Amino acid sequence: MASAPAPKPTTTAKKESSSGSSIFASLTMVICIIIGFLLWKFVMGSPANFEGGDPETGHPKVGNYFGMVYKGGFIVPVLMGMLLMVIVFSFERFLVINKASGTSSVDAFVKKIQGFLSSGNIDAAIVECDKQKGSVANVIKSGLRKYKEMETDTVMDTEQKCLAIQKDIEEATALEMPMLEQNLTVIATLVSIGTLMGLLGTVTGMIKAFAGLATAGAPDQAQLANGISEALINTATGIFTSALAIIMYNVFTSKIDKLTYSIDEAGFSIVQTYASTHK
Repeated sequence: MASAPAPKPTTTAKKESSSGSSIFASLTMVICIIIGFLLWKFVMGSPANFEGGDPETGHPKVGNYFGMVYKGGFIVPVLMGMLLMVIVFSFERFLVINKASGTSSVDAFVKKIQGFLSSGNIDAAIVECDKQKGSVANVIKSGLRKYKEMETDTVMDTEQKCLAIQKDIEEATALEMPMLEQNLTVIATLVSIGTLMGLLGTVTGMIKAFAGLATAGAPDQAQLANGISEALINTATGIFTSALAIIMYNVFTSKIDKLTYSIDEAGFSIVQTYASTHK
């Protein structure tokens, strides 16, 4: 009985990378929430930020923004944790996508590959891929190796060989692209959750404000002020978190689209070159 083919090492490596990325994402979210709470409790809730040195009953000192943020209530540390998540995942994606682009400009690299293909120098194109490194170079290198393999194949016709090269490039792309898109879903999710958490803080703050108005006799001005402050601080923090998440998500999406386009452009050149030189 013929034994089953061994799995590709690349596929195994991608699975391990995906698992590692999931663990990183989970730990990052927990750590960011913890840091957000510690900053809120011990930095912004420091007695030095309040009149009388009491964070619970004292008012924030005039012009002290830390004390004002602390009065935003229990939603604030959650929002701060989310803001930290956006920052951390943005830096992480920035590093990963830059590494995937390679050591030099992707556009210049693709033009070099096209130049080598035009002159029929496949070996030089493969060497250039080794110099460039990164996901784009890995995909193109896989296509070039398939190109050389098809040149020695005597069974398939030219059309079948072109399809085989194209399929190899698509498979390599399918292995590389998910690495670039990992954790983008976290940033995209924070766009909505940041706004909703800010809205929740706004509602709880307004409830406290109206509770201050509902007291018998003169309204409790301190409770009214605290409620309005909580509402506005949570609204501002939630909007800022969502806005930053939207900007970073769109920036990284456009970068990934550019890399994908470069891979498609180089892949098309490889297939067309093979088709034109093996008619």
